Amino acid sequence: MKTLVVYYSRSGTTRTVGEAIAEKLKCDKEEIIDMKKRRGVIGWLKAGKEGKQGKTTKIKPLAKKVNDYDLVIVGTPVWAGNMSPATRTFLEENKKDIKKTAFFATFGGSEGKTFQDMESICGVKPISNLGLKNGEVKKKEHLQKLGEFIKGMK
Repeated sequence: MKTLVVYYSRSGTTRTVGEAIAEKLKCDKEEIIDMKKRRGVIGWLKAGKEGKQGKTTKIKPLAKKVNDYDLVIVGTPVWAGNMSPATRTFLEENKKDIKKTAFFATFGGSEGKTFQDMESICGVKPISNLGLKNGEVKKKEHLQKLGEFIKGMK
């Protein structure tokens, strides 16, 4: 099954997980690039507000074509209980090309309604979901859960 891991990461935590998934599955990966600057405390505050409001943003076009893949694994940080605007934009722009999907999210508190919202936007029930606390990723305690997530896709 041809698989693509697509993720947005502001701080690098979601990137760490996305790269680990792609490495374990030996598949393609691509990072979603938000064209809006979200650095520093002000960027963090605005990002959380926009995530909570369900806003989209301008993202850089992907180099890879989503419709070339059988499975698209989508990752997002969770801001104020919601997916990032960049992830929302990716799903809105590519929902017609996603045949099969799985989701992962990184967060400080909880994933909130992130997975339900992601499923609602793309219209495809995920075959597997993975929620990871930021601390688990930083301490490399996420690897066992990562294995279970990948098993759920087979």
